[in-house]
Formats: sequence, structure tokens, C-alpha cells
Amino acid sequence: MADTPRRDPNRAPTHPGAILREDILPATGKTKVEIAGMLGISRQTLYDILSEKQAVTPAIAVRLGKLLGNGPGIWLRLQQARDLWEAQRAIDVSSIPTLDAA
Repeated sequence: MADTPRRDPNRAPTHPGAILREDILPATGKTKVEIAGMLGISRQTLYDILSEKQAVTPAIAVRLGKLLGNGPGIWLRLQQARDLWEAQRAIDVSSIPTLDAA
């Protein structure tokens, strides 16, 4: 079995909004206004996600998963990977000890 290439740990995981903006929405042939309406969210909320200013929340993930037919899990996992990557770089844990398992 071939080794799976690993993502560069210094590069942030792709924001789900970038995937929507670059790959998914253009393939639908729908406008952003139409997509926002189908999702039942404001245009501004959709624009903020697409511009990576807002995270995909569980509520948005449920809506995206239904609209796109791929379920909410993929959208939550994408967002979680991005959030965790950012947190690991923003939070200094050097003073926190690691406990030994009992």
C-alpha cells in the first residue's frame, strides 16, 4: 500500500468557505443569492463564510449537508481541522504540565 501524502503542518487546513467558493458553488450554476436563499441564511452570512471571515457552525453544516447531499459531517470536520490548527498556533501551552497516565 502506498503512503498517503501528508499535508504540510505549517499550512493551514483549507477553510470550508474556500471549498464552497472555489469548487462547490461554481459547479451548481446558482448565484450566491440563490444559494443563501436555499440554505435559509442571509446573503451576508454566506458571503462571510465564503470570504473565510465566519466559521461553518453546526447549524450551517446541517443546511449545507442537506443542500449538497453530502451530510453535515464533512463540513464540521473541515471547520474543526481549521479551528484546531489555528488554536494550536495561538495558545501557548508551554507552562502546562503533561500528566502521566495512572
